[in-house]
Amino acid sequence: MVDREQRTPFYGIVLILAALGASIAVSYYGPAWLRVTVYIVTVLAVLVGGVMTFRDYSH
Repeated sequence: MVDREQRTPFYGIVLILAALGASIAVSYYGPAWLRVTVYIVTVLAVLVGGVMTFRDYSH
């Protein structure tokens, strides 16, 4: 169980970086509807990744 708790912040960072990478990729290529969709998904992924990264396991 402890090993899984140590991996959670790593997965959060990976999720944030993947979301930002997708946003950068569609900002140059793709139709407007795809850009808006990816930007909305990016915001949600960054929020989830932030919670995963900064969650407090001390209690």
